[in-house]
Amino acid sequence: MSKTTRIAGAVLGAAVLTVSLAACGGDSLEKDKGGSAAGSGSGSGEKGSLVIGAAAFTESKVLAELYAQILGDAGYSTSVTTVKNRELYEPSLEKGEIDVVPEYAATITEFLNAKVNGADAALAKPLASSDADATVAELKKLAEPLGLKVLAVGQAVDQNAFAVTKEFAEKNSLKTLSDLGKSKIKVKIAAGDECEVRPFCAPGLKKTYGIDVAGIDPKGVGTPQSKQAVKDGVDQVVLSSTTDGTLDSFGLVVLEDDKKLQNADNVLPVVNAKDAGSQEIADVLGKLTAALTTDDLAQLNLKVDAERAKPEDVAKEYLESKGLVKK
Repeated sequence: MSKTTRIAGAVLGAAVLTVSLAACGGDSLEKDKGGSAAGSGSGSGEKGSLVIGAAAFTESKVLAELYAQILGDAGYSTSVTTVKNRELYEPSLEKGEIDVVPEYAATITEFLNAKVNGADAALAKPLASSDADATVAELKKLAEPLGLKVLAVGQAVDQNAFAVTKEFAEKNSLKTLSDLGKSKIKVKIAAGDECEVRPFCAPGLKKTYGIDVAGIDPKGVGTPQSKQAVKDGVDQVVLSSTTDGTLDSFGLVVLEDDKKLQNADNVLPVVNAKDAGSQEIADVLGKLTAALTTDDLAQLNLKVDAERAKPEDVAKEYLESKGLVKK
């Protein structure tokens, strides 16, 4: 899922929160603590039980498995439950029906901004920025009154990424988006049709980098069709994400966002302060957060999406390879 999608959902999501919950009958997630709707479980349970929430896309499921297994190794009984979207799992996190979720700093900040201050106010005054520390500081102000605790932010980041073919980059001496702007080359972007109006897509590329965007080819964000269109030369740029592990297989390379157009969607855990706010849990998850890189996430996503491995298996292999859990 790209940041284009997540940020839009974050700002608008809180506005439809009540409707979303009503549509689902207001079901409690307490049953998931018993495991019927939850995924793999681990841990001895000597330190209590924790439900890890995941959104319904690959990366979130992988992150949830990483959280569950490292906490399981530390002595907690853990289970993973997948909830369709943030509009549903965030209220459950507040209630303690879910204890821990992997989140993205800028996106959850703007989601809570809209929830607390209203969608119009959030659109008028965004609180997230390209500065991870400043974004997290704003996030904590929003989260703490809701009974949520924001843990340490890491270097792994899932942001919009704009990629070109290696040949196109080499021919035009492109390494950064600034290079593309200076080249004055007209480019067509393979993306979702919303790219035409989203500030982090075409308008931002024009304003921040002076890139000459000739048009949008609406083949979707990071889809195989979008990447293939750029590989074939139909389009010159594809909108994907920094944790897309398939770009190399299409012969594509990401141009660096050197002027930091994109907000800081660094990965971090958010927990229910009452049930999972202990320093021990923060320390355990902090070891993972400190180790995880953007490239790591891309490779884990690739194993699930391209090689059809299970999220719990790739999580286990990764944690063992980094010495974060016992083999």
